[in-house]
Amino acid sequence: MTVKTIIEKYGEPGAVKNLTTLYTPYPLVIAWDKSKTVNRFQIHKLAAPSMTKIMNELLTTYGLGEINRLGINLFGGAYNNRPMRGTEERYNALIKAGRKEDACQFLSTHAWGLAIDLYPEKNPLKATSKTATFAKPEYKAMIDIFYKHGWYSLGREKGFDFMHYQFIKP
Repeated sequence: MTVKTIIEKYGEPGAVKNLTTLYTPYPLVIAWDKSKTVNRFQIHKLAAPSMTKIMNELLTTYGLGEINRLGINLFGGAYNNRPMRGTEERYNALIKAGRKEDACQFLSTHAWGLAIDLYPEKNPLKATSKTATFAKPEYKAMIDIFYKHGWYSLGREKGFDFMHYQFIKP
């Protein structure tokens, strides 16, 4: 999808009116501070129903013990109005030049609440199918569940960023 198509379908990035709070069926551990958990996060209102189904099906398929053991509960974030990693300078230069529309091409799908990151520590941005934890066989059911409900794995689609799942086709 082009940025223009994304805006036409999902609205402006960061638009609060398009976000909703999703309550999780199990606690998510904050990946960068494992002493904290959350049971809700912000997500685009059109993506929320499918994410609710995903989380419920993950719980049914794996059970809470396996979710925790496999790190599926390690939350790296969802809605975050920011550029894609590595494009910050280009994005900021375009914003500074008053070219907001052009800058939007560098926004992450997180900026619309259309993405979620899980277990970033073991699935970093540049991990490959040989190094990412989510590329292991025990996570196939999880990835299949995301696809079943209309979400895509950048790891499976692009071969990197295995932590990242998004509601729109990359």
